[in-house]
Amino acid sequence: MKDQSQTEGVLSIERTGRIGGFEAGRLAYGCWRFAGSTVSEATRKIEAALEIGANLLDTAAIYGFGDQGFGAAEAVLGDVYAAQSGLRDRTVLVTKAGIHPPVPYDSRASNLIESCEASLARLRTDAIDVFLIHRPDLLASFEEVAAALTKLRADGKVRAAGVSNFTHTQVRALQSKLDFPLVATQPEFSPLAIAPLEDGTLDVAQEFDMATMAWSPLGGGRLTGAHHPDAGTQEARVLAVLDGIATREGVGVDHVALAWVLAHPANVFALIGTQNVGRIRESAKAFDVSLSRQDWYDVLVAARGAPMP
Repeated sequence: MKDQSQTEGVLSIERTGRIGGFEAGRLAYGCWRFAGSTVSEATRKIEAALEIGANLLDTAAIYGFGDQGFGAAEAVLGDVYAAQSGLRDRTVLVTKAGIHPPVPYDSRASNLIESCEASLARLRTDAIDVFLIHRPDLLASFEEVAAALTKLRADGKVRAAGVSNFTHTQVRALQSKLDFPLVATQPEFSPLAIAPLEDGTLDVAQEFDMATMAWSPLGGGRLTGAHHPDAGTQEARVLAVLDGIATREGVGVDHVALAWVLAHPANVFALIGTQNVGRIRESAKAFDVSLSRQDWYDVLVAARGAPMP
């Protein structure tokens, strides 16, 4: 049971947030593993996500490449939309473009436009709510990328745009070429991946009022409680702190990890990717976690392996 000292000064974790002109649950559902799923399987996962308010669905053209084929995950999601009348209107749809193995990246204007049009066809929809550049193409000028996004938006094929895996300087450079705001940035961010706290990623998100879509918030499954890392490693240190909080709060270490990510003020959305319907539903326990400032910094210190300066 929590005593009074544990309930005072609790960090605020809102259940919903804004991403562009859309309101969405701060827990979002990542559909990258949909490739190879049946429509009925994918539908059950989406419905479970919607039950906990996770109405933002994230996918990408590249998802499925290597096993099921380029665009396979988008195609399954499109089949679900086609089979479930009204489902598209209940979701905020995010997809990404620009990764083209083996090149590996291609953000020329012509390619981004063609990729978006192909995604629209696979997703069985007339517009992408938020269209992200998946990774920065070092050979594409920011002016050319901006021209593609501007045309796609003017043509009504995308409603808003953002970036994924961009540095803060790349975000600023692209934004300087646009006459409309980028609405989202998607970095890897978790108690095991703390670089966005220190490299300007979360700072620029707040500067431009962007949503931060944290991918792999559970460290690729390492923060679910199923792993037993070697003593003295970053993972072991972080899990020890998370486990202490989880025991106090009566939840799993994964729920504490999600709460830790969501507690940052950079309008963070945590992308959960589990394929287990029960675990999707249980992810909502993240909102039941009462994190103090001390808790949050204890996790960060464990991740750093050193006290705060």
